Amino acid sequence: MFSTPEILLPVFGLIFAGFACRRRGLLGPTAASELNRFVVWLALPALLFDIMAHTTWRQLDQPSFIGTFALACAGVFVLILVVRLLSGRHLADASVDAIAAAYPNTGYIGFPLCMIVFGNASLTPTTIATILVACVLFSIAIVLIEVGLQTERTPHRLGMKVIGSLARNPLIVSPIAGAMMAVAHVTMPASAETFLKLLGGAASPCALVSLGLFLAEKRPAGERSHDALMLTAVKLVLQPAVTWWLAARVFTLPVTLVQMAVMLAALPTGTGPYMLAEFYRREAHITSRTILLSTLGSLVTLSLLLVYFRHGGA
Repeated sequence: MFSTPEILLPVFGLIFAGFACRRRGLLGPTAASELNRFVVWLALPALLFDIMAHTTWRQLDQPSFIGTFALACAGVFVLILVVRLLSGRHLADASVDAIAAAYPNTGYIGFPLCMIVFGNASLTPTTIATILVACVLFSIAIVLIEVGLQTERTPHRLGMKVIGSLARNPLIVSPIAGAMMAVAHVTMPASAETFLKLLGGAASPCALVSLGLFLAEKRPAGERSHDALMLTAVKLVLQPAVTWWLAARVFTLPVTLVQMAVMLAALPTGTGPYMLAEFYRREAHITSRTILLSTLGSLVTLSLLLVYFRHGGA
């Protein structure tokens, strides 16, 4: 119980730091965009490369857990994507909304929280969840956004343009390159390891500061918030519920793995969707509010979940 706020409060601290710096004029109006570009082009690719380069096939050999977490994320993603498309949203905007509802913050909150609750046994499941979220789900969202933004209608030309855009996207290239390093059993020099750790370690804090900078910008008073509330409810309630059903009823995982899967699914929305929204210049205010509301709400939902687990619930 006590550990949950201790882990989440630094997240708010980084967001507030960016917010305060922008409101006091210490950082200018382009700071959020420029800092986000640093994350997208340097810090996050280094983190994704590092994760994939150090992942072994033995770590990934948990098909039931992979199926549980992947199907839960995919189900929520497809549901929101279809709902938003039917409501008239552009494919790129609908894709950003979908990933905001299905993207748990496994990297920044998942690892420390699960380590405190479950110990070292949580490292492999959390790594699997992070790969599924940060590499697979992220890549699918990027593909859909790229398809939505292309104006070419001829199928083969559209395909070539999308492939070209993906080949130049560091968030796609970096995990693929890291996986190739792992398959080839290439050992990186110590200096390269240090470089990746330093650069990758900047991804989450810089993204959170960038989010705070974005939230500090003054906006028209009429902006609706019901979209962010809906996405937050899906993230904090629907996704962990679907994950529990898959883990406990469909794949019948051991109790501890069920709890880990549900805990990871119940995490608030990570900063990845905001980075995508801002990078592609879509409606980032919906995503940023979803991140903020889900992080605030998770203080309650995660605490309740921990109480349930400690009373033997699965």
